[in-house]
Amino acid sequence: MKKVMMMCALVFAAAGIPFANAQQAAAPVSFGDFKSETLAGKGWKALADKNLDNVVIYTNKCLELYAGEAAKMQASLKEYPSGEPQKVFSFWALNDVATSLYIQGEAYRQAKQLDKAKVAFQRIINEFSYGQTYDPVNKAFWKPVDAAKDKISMMEKGLDLDFGNMSSATLVNRLWDSLGKKDLTLVMAYHAKLVSVYEAKAKEMQASLTEFAWESPEKIHSYWALNDVGTGYFILGEAYRQAEKKEEAVAAFQAVVNNFGFSQCWDPNGWFWKPSEAAEQKLVELGAEVKK
Repeated sequence: MKKVMMMCALVFAAAGIPFANAQQAAAPVSFGDFKSETLAGKGWKALADKNLDNVVIYTNKCLELYAGEAAKMQASLKEYPSGEPQKVFSFWALNDVATSLYIQGEAYRQAKQLDKAKVAFQRIINEFSYGQTYDPVNKAFWKPVDAAKDKISMMEKGLDLDFGNMSSATLVNRLWDSLGKKDLTLVMAYHAKLVSVYEAKAKEMQASLTEFAWESPEKIHSYWALNDVGTGYFILGEAYRQAEKKEEAVAAFQAVVNNFGFSQCWDPNGWFWKPSEAAEQKLVELGAEVKK
């Protein structure tokens, strides 16, 4: 038995997959009802579990069954479907195939198989660029093609960024972690992704308010994009301040005040604080004028 295990370890090591994950991959897989959304969901779960072999199994099954239909949907479009969520969901095959390719590319990237990762990401760009991925937490869509372009660019620059499930909350957590490490490059990269996906929604939420949301924690959290983007700009400003880049810090803090003034940030200790008020204080400390 030990000999068999050792041989398996060597095989998976040669493929660039950690043996811990190879042992997970030995477990039977279930395709469920074989629906595209089911297969993509199982792909996400396998990616979160770092079971890279199962990621490839589930995503390849989705591609095998639905890439043809996805290609037809792609060919029928000249721009991203928008409007009511059900209209976007009606392009289910395109969305799930693009999502599965993103999951597969990220799995290969994490396994340091960068050539295979680039192939998966590039296929989104070339064949399924109008696919969209639904974020059930924030009830919003993001575009795998944009994330794929970012991943290819990062790999070419030697950066190792993890966008997780691409939710605004995940990106803000990455920003806080990068700030704690005093890594300005990572802060800038995660901030760029956050604003590229969620800034428009954040500004829409800001424009809908005439005062801070206050009725309940649930009400405040309902302005998730505004809260996270405002917080992201505050983190960016603080990272610039720590790096002694005063001009850039002032611009980031001023953006919080001017564009995301009603954003609020949840403190795990049990309360909300206001990034715009904190940004104003930082501007004063930097000897800069607070412009409103």
